[in-house]
Amino acid sequence: MFEIEKRISNFEKLKKEHNKIENIVFLIKDTLLNGNKLFFCGNGGSASDSNHIACEFVSKFQKERKALPAISLCSNNSIITAISNDYSFEDVFSRQIEALGKKGDILLAISTSAQSKNIIKAIETAKKSGLKVILLTGENKTLLDVDIELNTPSKITCEIQEMHIALGHIICERIEKLMF
Repeated sequence: MFEIEKRISNFEKLKKEHNKIENIVFLIKDTLLNGNKLFFCGNGGSASDSNHIACEFVSKFQKERKALPAISLCSNNSIITAISNDYSFEDVFSRQIEALGKKGDILLAISTSAQSKNIIKAIETAKKSGLKVILLTGENKTLLDVDIELNTPSKITCEIQEMHIALGHIICERIEKLMF
């Protein structure tokens, strides 16, 4: 199978998750309408996706509209290096959630494996703090305590990341259509 056909096949399989994607959209919409905010986190390419998707909420996706409260926990180098140095890299996201997260907010964690200790600790801290948690990950289901887990149909990192950024765009587009 040509690579492009394989990638298209993955997206076809992802269409089966339509209801779960809509649940994510409505959870985010309700959270924003209630005056709460979104937090994003991830490592490596998923950190870049976190920054990218948070940007789409704060700036705009396709429509001129008011800014929406979204924060990437991957974007402040001073905070990341201070926490990593003074505590550990495991605490890099959980410490920020502890400082900034409020009951009713959402953590959207993006991880191809959902096995990184800093992601797991961020999810645990978010749940203890009353945040809803959405996890975008690969094909293997996890045992993590999250509100919505969306598993993409691949075990290959680059393919999972392709689907995650597409999902981020779909979510942003749906939020703009529903809210504005």
